[in-house]
Amino acid sequence: MLLASSVLRHGAASVSFFAVASRAYTLVNNFNAANWMSSFQVQSISDPTGGFVTYLTQAEAQSDGLYKIQGNQVYFGVDNTYVISATGPGRNSVRLQSNAAYNNALIIGDFAHMPVEGVNIGVQDQMTLHTSPGCTVKVGTQGQSGMSFPSILTALTASTKDSTNPPPLSKVPAQAIPTAATAVATTAALSSTVRPSPAVQSSPFRQTESTTSDVGTSYGTAFNSVGGGVYATLWNASVIEIWYWARNQVPADVTAGTPNPANWGSPAADFSGCLFDTYFKNMNIIFDTTFCGSWAGAVWGQSYCATVDASCADYVAKNPQAYVDGYWLVNSVKVYQ
Repeated sequence: MLLASSVLRHGAASVSFFAVASRAYTLVNNFNAANWMSSFQVQSISDPTGGFVTYLTQAEAQSDGLYKIQGNQVYFGVDNTYVISATGPGRNSVRLQSNAAYNNALIIGDFAHMPVEGVNIGVQDQMTLHTSPGCTVKVGTQGQSGMSFPSILTALTASTKDSTNPPPLSKVPAQAIPTAATAVATTAALSSTVRPSPAVQSSPFRQTESTTSDVGTSYGTAFNSVGGGVYATLWNASVIEIWYWARNQVPADVTAGTPNPANWGSPAADFSGCLFDTYFKNMNIIFDTTFCGSWAGAVWGQSYCATVDASCADYVAKNPQAYVDGYWLVNSVKVYQ
């Protein structure tokens, strides 16, 4: 799931894991084919990451078949038909944001398919927190199965400020998978326009902490080949934890609608050490598939992709067939508190 100003890419927090484990969670929202279109707004906006993309209106997306209810599932994807100009506005896509906003939640997303594209040749799900200085995280006492990257404090250049959300920026699950040279960044995250304080807002730095999944089916073609799977993000005042299960490994309590994180073992990512309620507030769920931009576009030349085409935009413009699998198929997103 995706978040916008402070972003989580699958996460949770813990006052202590045992305190969290003793709680009973109540279902507050169940987003599915029956209520999805009235629960999410289609955002026809400029891409916050400066991507080579045109986000359609709901009417446009539905007319083009890029946003629809398909049986008991929700489908949204990107154009895979037209060759376009590399100097134009970009390939058509759909960006969604939930009407509801949350403060602390257990969010469980059941996905049958995610875009089989990624940031160029990446093949693993990356779970990342983007926030402002002062929120420095570490692996929590619950431990994690994924691999952490060192905390990075990066200066935002003028061009970066123009192409990304202002700090703090946090995303929840970034789901995308490459087939060849793909240039796609797909994300499901939690996002908010809330800033901790004027002092933090004006800071030219952004704090980033990432964990990479150790499960091969957590992302891309492998994810889709097993019928998708389920992601759970637990977020409270002191921890953000993220779990992933392949379709045949989903815990019985999740399937039954009585989730109990105490039964799930170590999460894939366990972020702790930050006062999360200070940095993550009023978070919306966002789904987004973009092309190039400040992430995929910036690393285009760092892989064999540069031998396929001179630039990310050139490749995306000329190869619509590369995005036939560039769609989401959602069974449900459930929010518990």
